[in-house]
Amino acid sequence: MPVDRQQWAKQLNLSNFVNAYYQYRDLTALQGCRRVLIVGPGQGLDTAVLRWRGYEITTFDIDSTFGPDEVGSVHDLSRFGDQKFDVVIASHVLEHLPESYLDAALYEIARVAGYAIIYLPVHGLHVQLRFLPGLHNLDFGAVIDIFNYFRAPDGEHPRYMEGQHYWEVGMRRFRVRDIVKRLSKQFDVLSVYRNKDWVPSQNFVVRSRFATSHGLSRSVP
Repeated sequence: MPVDRQQWAKQLNLSNFVNAYYQYRDLTALQGCRRVLIVGPGQGLDTAVLRWRGYEITTFDIDSTFGPDEVGSVHDLSRFGDQKFDVVIASHVLEHLPESYLDAALYEIARVAGYAIIYLPVHGLHVQLRFLPGLHNLDFGAVIDIFNYFRAPDGEHPRYMEGQHYWEVGMRRFRVRDIVKRLSKQFDVLSVYRNKDWVPSQNFVVRSRFATSHGLSRSVP
């Protein structure tokens, strides 16, 4: 059954708030970064939070339903100049692209920004065991993913998440190591972690090599 985008745009779930917090946390770790392109702003909570915290936000989406500042596909950001932004945030966006467009999208993200915060969905069902003793910074846990590890998407047909996703993390060719390898063509991978508070999300923070490889200056760290 197709997703009702108009209805979905009006919804807010706990995962939206968790996701917004993690984006803010990862963004603040990149000191000096203020100009942010949000690809796939969704219901707009992330945009509202980051603007509230003083970031210069531009939103971009292929679907005008979500009221983005700019409409288009992430594999073509040609309207933006080289290193236009400090950071691109693409949270649960790239899995909506066929695999044949994925490398082009990563190149474009690396071209327009010094850093990227990329979150991706993890395939299957998830069992989380977590121990929070109530002491400062102590958090022990593990996540078990339950799905067919040998399943390989063709990457060109959206067969997952009600026909919304072409692929997801954990599938063959899309293991975490595969994603890191693909990211490493354009970026230095700074951080890879599983979101403990929203376990279907695998998170990556990366630094673009575009400015260095093209002899451009960049004001951010």
